[in-house]
Amino acid sequence: MGNNMVENQYRNREQSFKEKENIIYGIRSVVEAIKSEREINKILIQKGMNKDLFIELKEALSGKDYQLQFVPVQKLDRMTLANHQGVIAFVSPIEYHDFYSLVDSKLEKKEQLTLLFLDRITDVRNLGAIARTAACQGVDALVIPSKGSALVTADAVKTSAGALNFYLFVR
Repeated sequence: MGNNMVENQYRNREQSFKEKENIIYGIRSVVEAIKSEREINKILIQKGMNKDLFIELKEALSGKDYQLQFVPVQKLDRMTLANHQGVIAFVSPIEYHDFYSLVDSKLEKKEQLTLLFLDRITDVRNLGAIARTAACQGVDALVIPSKGSALVTADAVKTSAGALNFYLFVR
């Protein structure tokens, strides 16, 4: 029983470390990531936040299509011990492309395009496994919804045996 507790603590610490690799926190850091058009999977914002810098964050988000989630401060505190200032963003290890631009580009070049549309895939490991299989079938791009689906994380890339690094992703 003691070994299971140690193993669980190790897994929790390992998972926590993996998540920290994929997050940026603090209002200014997140605003700059948005301005530089960095790929961001999701932004967590503290419920009821009303700081002066928050106005700048709202302006940076104006007209953008990021997945936003308003959460209690306790959730943000569990994610990092650092001063998050009420904002945490999950950055993406891959670059997303516009669906119509991708299709238009292939049509102009008269190239064949094989797409795999994924819907309701919520587990990152399943996403990775699907990508690995799709690579064997010659799929050019994976199309995933911008909301309600698994995020492309370092864990998904690992499960895909690196295949996710070679796809065009469209949302």
